[in-house]
Amino acid sequence: MNAPFAHPLLHAWPVTARDALPLALWSAAEIETATGGIASHDFQASGVEMDSRDVKPGDLFIALRGEAMDGHKFISQAFEKGAVAAITDRPVDFPHVLVADTTAALHALAHSARGRAQAVRIAVTGSVGKTGVKEAIFACLDRASRGAAHRSVRSYNNHVGVPLSLARMPARATFGVFEMGMNHAGEIAPLADHVRPHIALITTIAPAHIENLGSIAAIADEKAQIFTGLVPGGTAIIPADAEHADRLISQAQACGAHVITFGRAAGANVRLLDAIPAAGGGALVTADLGDIRLCYTIAEPGEHWIINSLGVMAAVRAAGGDLASAGLALAEMGGLKGRGARHMLSLPGGGEALLIDESYNANPASMRATLKALAATTATRRIAVLGSMKELGDFGEAFHRQLAEPVAEAGVTHAILVGPEMLSLADELGKAAAAPLGKGVTFTHCETASEAIAALGQFGLAHGDAVLVKGSNSMGLSKLVTHLTDKAPAGG
Repeated sequence: MNAPFAHPLLHAWPVTARDALPLALWSAAEIETATGGIASHDFQASGVEMDSRDVKPGDLFIALRGEAMDGHKFISQAFEKGAVAAITDRPVDFPHVLVADTTAALHALAHSARGRAQAVRIAVTGSVGKTGVKEAIFACLDRASRGAAHRSVRSYNNHVGVPLSLARMPARATFGVFEMGMNHAGEIAPLADHVRPHIALITTIAPAHIENLGSIAAIADEKAQIFTGLVPGGTAIIPADAEHADRLISQAQACGAHVITFGRAAGANVRLLDAIPAAGGGALVTADLGDIRLCYTIAEPGEHWIINSLGVMAAVRAAGGDLASAGLALAEMGGLKGRGARHMLSLPGGGEALLIDESYNANPASMRATLKALAATTATRRIAVLGSMKELGDFGEAFHRQLAEPVAEAGVTHAILVGPEMLSLADELGKAAAAPLGKGVTFTHCETASEAIAALGQFGLAHGDAVLVKGSNSMGLSKLVTHLTDKAPAGG
């Protein structure tokens, strides 16, 4: 019954098919239907989790079995943290859905989520920048849809993370953005088949994981497998400036995709016209989209983010998103933890220093891009803490040596090099310092993150310094970032 004093417009509020969709993420009955399992109790779940340590109240816990670990051992911990039910392959003394294979059940749940949500699905891969681009596309679409966008969190981009991210997609989602990563050949196609994206974007092609793939061409071929999962008539978004761009385009076309290119190249469909540095970092970007021109601001500093933003805009437009809202989202988007987050450190002796946290990952392309961004950062001194780049195989020594030039061009005052692979760069920097009239970069070599913390403490930070921390995740340089931010926190 309508309240007698309610405003007439409230009575005329439009009702859509989406309003009839459930608010809970999953019910016991829906999980039974999706997986063919048998539920022990009736329940509703608000989330899905596979790691008992990350369970939140209301979550469905999936007890996955791996080669080294069995999730069934952690069911009690999951329920202690607030799980409402579990998916298991054996009866347990908690509310559960019994299935034959929990991994197959996760896949079935993912595919059911994909089918029930009428969301435009966007898949993102690339050698560099895929997490940042995924987050940027999500921010743009979430703003325009008023919270109806979904994306994979963290770097859930592998054979477990992608189906888990799909299973977490609400029935009411309008957009879904999914990241896909790989270390070896044959890993991208199954992920694309899970998502069945309407839009597939490749950020760039670079020698990441070249140890396992063998060549840049092989990396391009593996990344191009993302197009095999596209729905009929789907859109492939390709970096026009990347090595083997033509190779990517031909493979996308072979999959029946509509191709959109982005970059500086003259023939790019989304082409950079101009980029002017903005106050406080970032840039004012002008882009040509063929039929229209866009002018927008990006908060993220660095040439790589200027190009990334073109791919983001191409994806937003292909998804039917609002470009004006996308521009506002990019202007407000800050750096991600481990991937460009900036912190102002209050120093014990007074003054502040800038910390640039790029500690999550590193490869030759991302190292050069980040050092270039450091060069554009106003600072009294520039200090670079650089960790080894992993999975480069026989190419590793050469790629580490080749960082000497971008380190020098960035105006680095002092470098702290961490890990055995960085000995090659130390050798190269030493040669430059010894050369006649050479303007060498002073450096210290360490084996571990703990040693790097001590080396940076010995060097000492002063007001106006900018400190870049970057390395492969296995180097653990996030420990140094945590040490600095916990020791001298400030707004950033």
